[in-house]
Amino acid sequence: MIRNLRLNLFRLSVILICIGIVMIYSASSIYAWERYKDSFFFLKRHLTFVLIGLFLAFFVMTIDYQKLRRWAKPLVVLSIILLILVLIPGIGREVAGARRWFRFKFLSFQPSEFANLAVIIYLADFIGRKKDEPKTFWKGFVPPLLVLGTVSGLIIMQPDLGTAIALAIVVLIMLFVAGARLSYLLTLILVSFPILYLLIFGVPYRRMRILSFINPWLDPRGSGFQIIQSQVALGSGGIFGLGLGHSRQKLFYLPAAHTDFIFSIIGEELGFIGTVGIIILFLIFIQQGIKVMKNTTCHFGYFLVLGLILMVSIKAAVNIGVSVGILPTKGLPLPFISYGGSSFIFDILSVAILINVARRGEYP
Repeated sequence: MIRNLRLNLFRLSVILICIGIVMIYSASSIYAWERYKDSFFFLKRHLTFVLIGLFLAFFVMTIDYQKLRRWAKPLVVLSIILLILVLIPGIGREVAGARRWFRFKFLSFQPSEFANLAVIIYLADFIGRKKDEPKTFWKGFVPPLLVLGTVSGLIIMQPDLGTAIALAIVVLIMLFVAGARLSYLLTLILVSFPILYLLIFGVPYRRMRILSFINPWLDPRGSGFQIIQSQVALGSGGIFGLGLGHSRQKLFYLPAAHTDFIFSIIGEELGFIGTVGIIILFLIFIQQGIKVMKNTTCHFGYFLVLGLILMVSIKAAVNIGVSVGILPTKGLPLPFISYGGSSFIFDILSVAILINVARRGEYP
């Protein structure tokens, strides 16, 4: 049973990664040739990320995941330090007004991705140690919120509101499953609404994103451009698609075709059948992750798997939701498929941890 879970998670991940490799080349080759005179530019970089991710994944799978517990607090502290450093001019790299990356020659590292994993590990360890204390306010509910508030605040300063919200959702669901009182959670959510309103409608470009989400034709050449072109791509694909490599929207119409909107290119080239196939693969992946949770007898492993599955699920749901136009535009990549260095690598690491828990989960 446990061996089958490990194999299923491995197979699903490999299938999604292989789909991503093919679609990244298809979506980026013309753009890469136009900009870099090398149609394989993004594919070669992505294959480098695959190799780095696999190397780190095999390393993670060789150790007992329980050893992550002793690193839970240091990892959170390190993530906070990195989030502070990336905001410092000259250290963090600024792109389009956002300072979210460290740049190492041709590799970029996004500390918020590391912070997501660090917070999940910390919270899984916290719940595993405290057990019934999440039901209490000061000892079980406030400490995780302080960590979440610090990390989320630094991520928002980059600015990256979407990642901060995704992490907050993961943390709150983990606390709810751990037994935190519903009254605490509802109060926190109600208190957060005014802050969230100010963060969205108090910032011009975020306000325009919401208005364009409601009516993309309000600014068809500006904030509504991506949504319109994404829907054109999906609509053009029909049931069976235009054929692999035959997308028209990737011809400089749809921005970020190989990153944030790769799902739209899949829909255009592989059609409705292709997009449904991707969604089914993610649903099966989530189902297998839930089975790992059910077969895990220790609290730490249970909540570690829960956090990782939630993060993958939210990223996939938001990316697909943005592509089809049911969610406002937000740059969360499609796990395992979108081009993206640190995000992709941490997706692979998440799978490695899941497989590790599935292998050792029978031990308390």
